[in-house]
Amino acid sequence: MMNATRRQTPSQTVGPFFHDTLVSEGGNILVEDATRGERIRIFGSVLDGDGVPVPDALLEIWQPDARGLYPHTSDPRAEEADEAFRGFGRAATDNDGLYWFETIKPGGPAPEAGAGQAPFVSVRVFARGLLIHVVTRIYFEDETNDADPVLSRLDPEGRTSLLARREEGGPHAHYRFDVILQGPNETVFFDV
Repeated sequence: MMNATRRQTPSQTVGPFFHDTLVSEGGNILVEDATRGERIRIFGSVLDGDGVPVPDALLEIWQPDARGLYPHTSDPRAEEADEAFRGFGRAATDNDGLYWFETIKPGGPAPEAGAGQAPFVSVRVFARGLLIHVVTRIYFEDETNDADPVLSRLDPEGRTSLLARREEGGPHAHYRFDVILQGPNETVFFDV
């Protein structure tokens, strides 16, 4: 019998397979003609710690409709949610690390559900080199965010990393939200 020394198995990275398996055409468009609310485009880049674009990342978003209702059975008022709004979307980054979503500006939660909570979009990011996805939020710089219980717990730089900046362009409002995966300007990620 051979006396072998045991060694740790080399770690493996996830991806890059997102474009081929998890992204469908139109998956980044959450609205249709009948959708109620302010139409917006959320766009940006996914960057590594050196500021280099990540060309094969996947972003998933989940958000309420314009009245703050989620089109899902876990929302007790789901039957009141806008039937013309999906609330969930996926977008892959292109070769320059860019992504975009066509959606609506989310409404805030019902007063009994989240006192002081500002409207936000939940985000999951999958990318090569990540063994598990990361989770963050997109808040909007032109909303009243001061009383939000999540934002108020962060230092000023952390809060800034979660704010989408309004930019002019096109028939609808555009909000830029860059995801920085690591480094001194890293986006705040949540341990969920």
